[in-house]
Amino acid sequence: MRTAGPALIAAALLACSAPASTFAAGPDSDRRAFSMTVLVDGAPAPEYAARGRVYVEALRGRDFSVRLYNPGPDRAAVALSVDGRNVLDAKRTSAKDASKWILGPGQSLDVPGWQISGQTSRRFFFTETARSYAKWLGDTSNVGTIEAVFYRERRTPTAGIATKAVPKDEPELRVEEAQGLGGGVEGGVPGESPSVSAEVRVRGEAPSAKPSTSASAETPARRESDTFAATGIGARTDFSVEWIAFDQEPQPAATLALRYEFREQLVRLGVLPREREGLAVREHARGFAPEYAPDPDGRR
Repeated sequence: MRTAGPALIAAALLACSAPASTFAAGPDSDRRAFSMTVLVDGAPAPEYAARGRVYVEALRGRDFSVRLYNPGPDRAAVALSVDGRNVLDAKRTSAKDASKWILGPGQSLDVPGWQISGQTSRRFFFTETARSYAKWLGDTSNVGTIEAVFYRERRTPTAGIATKAVPKDEPELRVEEAQGLGGGVEGGVPGESPSVSAEVRVRGEAPSAKPSTSASAETPARRESDTFAATGIGARTDFSVEWIAFDQEPQPAATLALRYEFREQLVRLGVLPREREGLAVREHARGFAPEYAPDPDGRR
């Protein structure tokens, strides 16, 4: 969990079946902080601080979601990007101008994937760069990053925002479009076009993209980079949004960033310790120890 300030009390982030959950702010609410957490199978992924960054391990083929949390007494807008792309419209903009999720006071939200329409999201999952959504979009220069930028609300509302539709007995969670309604992925919305859907619907199949160079012209470094971790666009899930009014403060209240890599790369970067394996393990083998031979029947 990445926090912008003191550590957040874990009880504030209870998982539930609904996309959002709330908790009542207590007297110590001023000590809580904006947070972003990567969830794999509903549990927070372990985080590793190294090299001036915070890393999480990408588990190849596994779905993940991103939990956002607003601890404050007022609404907050959150610009969320994965692999350098806004998860709402896949655009590359500044955080200030990006479409945003709107969280109520003391509210958390689990973002499951890329928002391809007003009713549907397609799940995030860890995959190789060569099979990623970024590759399909034609720009892999920012893969391996997840960033959330939080803005507090100003008192004067303006038009042009979106929100997650939830039943009346559940809290609202919202999305802002900073430059009016509409949007969608540049060049079309994957999943809405039959040809695109056929290419990227099945897990494990790489979305098609025209390479800038032929395979024979690729350098070993480039071929290696295509095996690094990135985020795919997976199965559809219901996740509806609607537009509301929200006026954000001009400066962000917090910026939280994570890097993710497969274990092999985390070891190479020195983030995780190198495990002894192969011949290195065999070199530490010994012939004798002060023990008797074990009895399969449990008797000696």
